[in-house]
Amino acid sequence: MPAPPDTWRIAHIALDQDTILWRNADVEQERRVAIYDLIEENTFKPLRAVEKGHDGPYRLALSVQDGRLALEIRDMAEAPVETLVLGLARFRRPIREYFAICDSYYQAIRKATPAEIETIDMARRGIHNGAAELLMERLEGKVETDFATARRLFTLICVLHIKG
Repeated sequence: MPAPPDTWRIAHIALDQDTILWRNADVEQERRVAIYDLIEENTFKPLRAVEKGHDGPYRLALSVQDGRLALEIRDMAEAPVETLVLGLARFRRPIREYFAICDSYYQAIRKATPAEIETIDMARRGIHNGAAELLMERLEGKVETDFATARRLFTLICVLHIKG
């Protein structure tokens, strides 16, 4: 019997608070929106866990450990399902570019023309989309996910990298 449609999803997400060194109001708002949107609608199917008989929905905890992204997957009863570890080297440049364009965007909101804001926002979306595609590529064979979920996860990965 196939799993119900809401089985392959994240129902709860947590960020390692020890990893996050500093946040401003703009970043905190991005984090809240990303988590809210992610919980509302996502696709997340950890393939090895499913092969072993683990059904979702899942609890996901994100942290950075020794320069790697750890995705700790648990079931709703908090029992460990699997921990995926991804190298972050290929994400360094998109994260750095995303931070730079976000800084420009937040400054532009305060004093730029609507056309300038839109131009910066288009560039920001382009970097974000490219990073989401990279994340999907890195998760291939490990987790089936969709583009919107990967975008929101990338936002949260960025939050974990803020140094202040």
